[in-house]
Amino acid sequence: MEQTNMKAAVYTRYGSPEVLSIAQVERPEPKDNEVRIRIHATTVTSGDVRLRKADPFVMRFLFGLFKPKAPILGHEVAGVVDAVGSKVTQFKVGDRVFGTTGMRSGTHAEYICIADDGAIAHTPDNVAHGEAATLTTGALTALHFLQKAGLKRGEHILIHGASG
Repeated sequence: MEQTNMKAAVYTRYGSPEVLSIAQVERPEPKDNEVRIRIHATTVTSGDVRLRKADPFVMRFLFGLFKPKAPILGHEVAGVVDAVGSKVTQFKVGDRVFGTTGMRSGTHAEYICIADDGAIAHTPDNVAHGEAATLTTGALTALHFLQKAGLKRGEHILIHGASG
């Protein structure tokens, strides 16, 4: 009999780390355009902490006024594709991938589904899952500011910190 549940770190109210617990939840099934990733690594970002605490309070208007709309935190992911939707062509079962859910949460679990045309890419062979999971937020933040700086070929820039 195939497993249909998974473990996830969930929170059903806002607050300190004590509001988190491990629970059995329904494992997601990929839609036609999605890949399901068996998660090997994820991150805990400042965004996750702010969501868990609902800090600042105005976040509640987007993510749930009295309790979180999405009970599983986490945005960054690295793992292995274990199922694909019928219209997926860029990925196959067994591919090592990394990416981000963007504004959607859910990577503090055993599985996540992400659209194959979303922020997901093949993980290079020489990059470990733990390293790959950390690339999205920091790398995208750095890329944003590098593009905003309008650097031209041959110009140099000093990067004082790693970003994120």
